[in-house]
Amino acid sequence: MHQAHLQQIECLITLAEELHFGRTAERLGLSQSRVSQLIATLESRVGARLVARTSRRVTLSRVGAQFVTEVRPAYRGLQRTFDRARERAMRGALEELRIGFTGMIYEEGTATFRTLHDQLGVAVHTHDLPLGSPFTAVLDGEVDAAIVELPVHEPELTVGYRFAAQDQFIILGSDHPLAERQDLDFEDIADLDLLHRTGDAPGYWRAARTPPVTPNGLPILSTAGITTIQQGISLVASGQHAMLACRPLTEHHQRGDLRHLLVHGLEATSQLGLVWRTDHTTPALFALADLLGRANSMTSEEEASCETPQASPRPRPKKPTSHRDVDVHRAEGEAPFAEPSSPTSTPRTPCVEASHGTTSGP
Repeated sequence: MHQAHLQQIECLITLAEELHFGRTAERLGLSQSRVSQLIATLESRVGARLVARTSRRVTLSRVGAQFVTEVRPAYRGLQRTFDRARERAMRGALEELRIGFTGMIYEEGTATFRTLHDQLGVAVHTHDLPLGSPFTAVLDGEVDAAIVELPVHEPELTVGYRFAAQDQFIILGSDHPLAERQDLDFEDIADLDLLHRTGDAPGYWRAARTPPVTPNGLPILSTAGITTIQQGISLVASGQHAMLACRPLTEHHQRGDLRHLLVHGLEATSQLGLVWRTDHTTPALFALADLLGRANSMTSEEEASCETPQASPRPRPKKPTSHRDVDVHRAEGEAPFAEPSSPTSTPRTPCVEASHGTTSGP
């Protein structure tokens, strides 16, 4: 099989965009005669004319157009691979992980990312994800993993680590009629207009994040959607809407014009998970899941030491050497409201801000 030179492929793709030999040469930093030579060599190796040139214009032949359509994705993918390798070399990292978040990253997460780089040479780069689209970037390969709110029932995804389950609160404007209450029951939510997250999240996930009905079957109103947490906070402060959120988010958004009320019946129903594509599992992802577990173990030991000074320290978990050594759960087994994990396997408060917004059911 003839081997086409990468420069020839780049030249043809650029010419297909410019349809002008002079502009193509200028973009590539080559002479016009060199561009013509590269195209002619590629045509010889393909065995067909790829470009039709007249005195007035340049066009692709039918074979050339089809060739460009088929080769462009592979060329772009190769470009991205080279770019990532160059970036890693410049940073001195052996590998990188792209981790998606729908909001701000709390201190526990960033500390774990620093440890991953310092101990294993793996650089972590965070990416903002759309508030109501928790899985798309992972499934499309735009990120290697994402920290998203459970449940996750997508058969292509693996939940590699579960964070601590959190109680849920209702955020209200300070002038709302219910703002003077200390807490609410689940049934009380039927009197509110909950905000929901807009995006392409599956129906089961949206229903888990904004329940469509109360346990007794009362419908829960949700007339407005949000794309960011800040947008949700602003709408809540206006006094017309309410928003479900977990404890860490309410602690982060302490404002005089907001009230946070614990919802009885929604205790420990907000839980984050580290999620990745099952067919894209890597040692770096296992290492990240392991470090999250180690961070939780140290946090638990510190808490036990403060509460019972004579308590023996909990043994540190071993570094995983196989798939089975990590707390990895296939996604299809998740419940609509995830059961809280044992406190020995999940940290207390690592939480992604936007994973505490709300969404409506189908």
